[in-house]
Amino acid sequence: MAEAHQAVAFQFTVSPDGIDLQLSHEALRQVYLSGLHSWKKKFIRFKNGIMSGVYPGSAPGYMLVLAGYMGRARYAQLDPSLGLFSKAGKYIPVSRYMSLDTQRTVGGIIVGTGLWVAIIFTMRSVLRSLLSWHGWMTERHGRISWKTRVWLVLVKIFSGIQTPTLYSFQTSLPSLPLPSVKNTMRRYLESVRPLLDDEEYKRMQELALDFQKNLGPKLQWYLTLKSLWATNYVSDWWEEYIYLRGRGPIMVNSNYYATDFLYLFPTHIQSARAGNAIHSIMLYRRKLDRAQLKPLYAIANTVPVCSAQWERLFNTSRIPGLESDTIQHVSNSRHIVVYHRGRYFKVGMFYDGRLLLPREIEQQMQRIIADTSEPQPGEEKLAALTAGNRVPWACARDAYLRQGKNRQSLDAVEKAAFFVTLDDTEQRHDLKNPVQSLRNYGKSLQHGKCYDRWFDKSFNLIVYKNGTMGLNAEHSWADAPIIVHLWEQVLAMDIEMSYTADGHCKGQPHRNLPGPQRLQWNIPSECQSMISNSLAVAQALADDVDSHIIPFEDFGKGLIKKCRTSPDAFIQIALQLAHYKDKGKFCLTYEASMTRLFREGRTETVRSCTVETCNFVRAMISNETREKKLDLLKQAAEKHQQLYRLAMTGQGIDRHLFCLYVVSKYLGLDSPFLSEVLSEPWRLSTSQTPVQQLELFDLVKHPEHATTGGGFGPVADDGYGVAYIIVGEKLINFHISCKHSSPETDAQRFGNHIRQAMLDMLALFQLDPKALKMVVSGSCGELWLRS
Repeated sequence: MAEAHQAVAFQFTVSPDGIDLQLSHEALRQVYLSGLHSWKKKFIRFKNGIMSGVYPGSAPGYMLVLAGYMGRARYAQLDPSLGLFSKAGKYIPVSRYMSLDTQRTVGGIIVGTGLWVAIIFTMRSVLRSLLSWHGWMTERHGRISWKTRVWLVLVKIFSGIQTPTLYSFQTSLPSLPLPSVKNTMRRYLESVRPLLDDEEYKRMQELALDFQKNLGPKLQWYLTLKSLWATNYVSDWWEEYIYLRGRGPIMVNSNYYATDFLYLFPTHIQSARAGNAIHSIMLYRRKLDRAQLKPLYAIANTVPVCSAQWERLFNTSRIPGLESDTIQHVSNSRHIVVYHRGRYFKVGMFYDGRLLLPREIEQQMQRIIADTSEPQPGEEKLAALTAGNRVPWACARDAYLRQGKNRQSLDAVEKAAFFVTLDDTEQRHDLKNPVQSLRNYGKSLQHGKCYDRWFDKSFNLIVYKNGTMGLNAEHSWADAPIIVHLWEQVLAMDIEMSYTADGHCKGQPHRNLPGPQRLQWNIPSECQSMISNSLAVAQALADDVDSHIIPFEDFGKGLIKKCRTSPDAFIQIALQLAHYKDKGKFCLTYEASMTRLFREGRTETVRSCTVETCNFVRAMISNETREKKLDLLKQAAEKHQQLYRLAMTGQGIDRHLFCLYVVSKYLGLDSPFLSEVLSEPWRLSTSQTPVQQLELFDLVKHPEHATTGGGFGPVADDGYGVAYIIVGEKLINFHISCKHSSPETDAQRFGNHIRQAMLDMLALFQLDPKALKMVVSGSCGELWLRS
């Protein structure tokens, strides 16, 4: 289908009269426009690089400093060059080429520029020191101390007057601090105390104290050296050893998903929904390339967070290796790859020197859907290689997919801006059957058929036959807040662009638009056998996943705030109560927290199962008085907020322990303490999906714009994975996962326990659910974008 539309730049024939050369003016025009677009993009990137490089300096600031310096020198009748050229004249015959006045002017410009650069570096150093202070996180809402007020003013002043871009603050962010071994040991023992009996705790205490006294200081010395040398002492090792060196499937185990609107169905036409979504994603990429995205802040427009993870959002793919994978990122990509009914299509995103419009992208998607050609041998289930174990995928890729036309097709997939699946199933939130419909929807986004998503791409856009859509994202290159920021804008733009009355994208199809290009594969039988083996592994993993999604509509953060409790702490304590009711015991609990207050920061662990929380749970199970339960709940919430603040400010324990373990392996030293700590299973893994751009959706006027959030697979075979999103004031969505193969877990049962735990905890406060007056409380840290 598509090959007939491919343009060629010239044609020629050979005859007795010589060579007859026929140029295609349309093809040459497209070559010219493509080159023009490329050079414009290079210029914009160069300009933005300069602007970010000199931030918080600016062109007006430079002119002001230069004019002030030159004016001051002339007023005082001083040499503005400070004798620069007179000293240089001893070695270089400057006077032959410049007069004395010219030398002074040029020298003054050089000295003034040096002064401007010195001011920039001073401002950066002061700003970095200011951002290293985190006392603002303990302030109560509406009760900011004078110290914090002065600090906020200073941060504003030293952030400069220039409007910052996404990467402006990168060089001003502080480095992640390295905790002491003593503090880490103390807080580790505190975290495991509720999980161990007296004898087990005493043994662990002896191991920790021995490590603190003997091996710990030696490992800490190397880690201190790295923290002084590297930008971030954790992130590179975390990416390498936690993600890229994993040899098991990344599907379910690592990749995560994001969902569509919960109640809104903008169009039933698959190609139209894809048209608007793909165009929106490409517009977002253009903003990213031009540095037009605003930086994110912990406190509104004051305390910036690291933006480094945005760099690999597009044009990125994970490449399998025998021992370790790598991340391949190309600077630019002008196409996407679309999968439909077992076929792969390369679709250019630009024509006539511009981005395709939504209706034109819909036209391309409809051409793919209308294509009746059959998959080539081995093509349909090729992507199962990305869903299975990594070593067979690496072997198959090197042996069979890096030669001939397979190489060109594989490059098209791996270097695409992103991957799109036009799914041939229908998914949606069915109000008549909410439990099963949401379960099917979540599992489809999480793993699909195991061969209809390219799990190695930075993200897959999945558009279903009935117009519902979602994302599946690879985890190694970045964390969930980056994908969520993109997804929020895509959904908001989808509402803004809207559709025609009959469900199509607005606009007109393009008469001369070349069609999609069908990718060609030559997959031998040996490779097809490897595909079948990978598919069997992936299918067994997918079939074992139990999923349950709860739109919890009984109450939201509005009533939780009336309880004068942090919404996140409230939910985490409810999860502990639900888990105890589900299994009759406590477990090591992982809650993800971001460390993006620091340069190249990613995540840290909040160990949510604390002594205080366990005391509250036991009180809820027993016949303690309501007042006693409330008091214990307050203690548990305060402890949770303290742990969260420590994690966000670089004082967590798990990343430190991880890095100490890596150093021990490099040195060839065995530590019984570290080996035991790093092997402890996280039977309850939790994460809050961040809502970062509240201004995009007015849920008061349009409650149908609520999203479902996203989810991930369980970390332990006998544990639960729980993702949750706080949507507006009245809705909290939970995504629960576990494995059917474990007799201890059941996703729907655990979901019922969560719902009941939330209601039981709210009942302690004896509030009127119909109350409209809001009492906002909590710390400034609650304004954080949670990961």
